[in-house]
Amino acid sequence: MTTQFVTDDRGKKLAVILPIKDYNKMVDDLEELEDIKLYDKAKQGKQEFIDAEEVFKEIEESRTINV
Repeated sequence: MTTQFVTDDRGKKLAVILPIKDYNKMVDDLEELEDIKLYDKAKQGKQEFIDAEEVFKEIEESRTINV
């Protein structure tokens, strides 16, 4: 990864310039990491399974109430 730094008059690094391809890969990797963390957190909680037909019924009922 080729990076450039923006510095102040004293040489303190203020910002980084990097190729868009590298930036986009970093963003994708961070999003994947966040998904993994959310998955791990969800797996730690109590798991309750609801039949799909019951879920669809509840969704349809909430739509008619909110309309």
